[in-house]
Amino acid sequence: MGEVKPDPRSVLPQVGKLADRLAKKAPELPAWACAEGARRAVAGARQRITEGAAADAEDVFGEALRHARSLARVRPGRVVNATGVVLHTNLGRAVLGRAAVRAVTQAAAAYGDLELDLHDGARGDRQAAVAEKLVLLSGAPAALAVNNNAAALLLALDSLARGREAVVSRGELVEIGGSFRVPEILERAGVRLVEVGTTNRTHARDYEAAIGPQTALLLKVHRSNFEQRGFVAEVGIEGLAEIARAHDLPLVEDLGSGTLLPVPGIGLPPESLAPARLRLGADLVCFSGDKLLGGPQAGIALGRSDIVETLKRNPLARALRLDKLGLAALDATLQVLLAGAGAEEIPTLKQLSASPEALRGRAEKLAARLAEALGARAAVAAEAERSAVGGGSLPGLELASWAVAVRAPSGPDALAAALREAAVPVLGRIRGDALLLDVRTLLDGDEDDVERALVGVLRAD
Repeated sequence: MGEVKPDPRSVLPQVGKLADRLAKKAPELPAWACAEGARRAVAGARQRITEGAAADAEDVFGEALRHARSLARVRPGRVVNATGVVLHTNLGRAVLGRAAVRAVTQAAAAYGDLELDLHDGARGDRQAAVAEKLVLLSGAPAALAVNNNAAALLLALDSLARGREAVVSRGELVEIGGSFRVPEILERAGVRLVEVGTTNRTHARDYEAAIGPQTALLLKVHRSNFEQRGFVAEVGIEGLAEIARAHDLPLVEDLGSGTLLPVPGIGLPPESLAPARLRLGADLVCFSGDKLLGGPQAGIALGRSDIVETLKRNPLARALRLDKLGLAALDATLQVLLAGAGAEEIPTLKQLSASPEALRGRAEKLAARLAEALGARAAVAAEAERSAVGGGSLPGLELASWAVAVRAPSGPDALAAALREAAVPVLGRIRGDALLLDVRTLLDGDEDDVERALVGVLRAD
């Protein structure tokens, strides 16, 4: 008989023993994460053996530890945003101000008068306080907030045009993050899309020719994540309002990213100011609460009282409504704006309006600190840069900024990868041979975490 070869799976540890070893190696990890990490690592090793690869017990242990740590990590976890992108979609967009954080904590930790009128003890309207503040800030006749802007657009289309047609320019059939497309939102709302014009040029006559007995509304969609240049033409909101009034149709505008008040210092394009769009003739304007407004994720709809009331009566409004934490954060954010303190107290507005001079001083101070901490392990310098607003807001607009450029022997890609694995991950952007840490998006105290992460990554051999 030939020699019997040992079963390659015999080198694999038992799941229970591997979980015990993980618990001893990393006692901070919960038992459930150790058990599941061990199970996944052993299962993965078995699969690789089946496919003809070799397995090593120590490699399995390392894989189990990575699984366990990933499982036990609270998500979303805190990171340092040094990318310079203020509204970074992958990093959660707007950071809430202190007032909003306090309001969310209070709403989460105690009972509240979410749907109770304390005056008469009867059931109240959860939207009333937020709607009142939105009206005060915007001058709109009425307002409604739902859980995001795509929801606001869906609710508007379903309420005003289900079973009928909406007329949209081909140049505005945009795709937003997560592969959500305007035509698909219309389809889900039961609305037939009527495209007019061409990709780059749409005229008033195109809208006029498309309006028929089944037309329910005209829709204008802001190209929030790209811009058109060259041989282009579009019908402005005033021109569309004239067409809509002539045919007794509502005009709905999806701004995507809008604000209620001007943001000083960055030259916002006029179309970003939602109240102005209403004054120019839009009947309903929708935009996000967690972009230029600087609040929580929300979809805000401002417009005619009869239209907003129709949206509120739609059964979808309940499915798309904000929860108590979102309402608390939005209410607090609106209070700060009403007090005229947005640029000082709302992080997004503070970051967007930061002057290049102030950013330069902060970058030079951080560069000197890092140079002292790192010594010869990396070259560090403050450099002038430009940063994007982000979050599908203001395409083409870049802000003058300052960054700390770190040049390490390992190269920028390896350095960026290592910083993502830090206890508090630090995220920058790469340009040439440098990792740039843009100070525009650093929050108070982030410098400490940047220094700790870099010292840990670039520690002396």
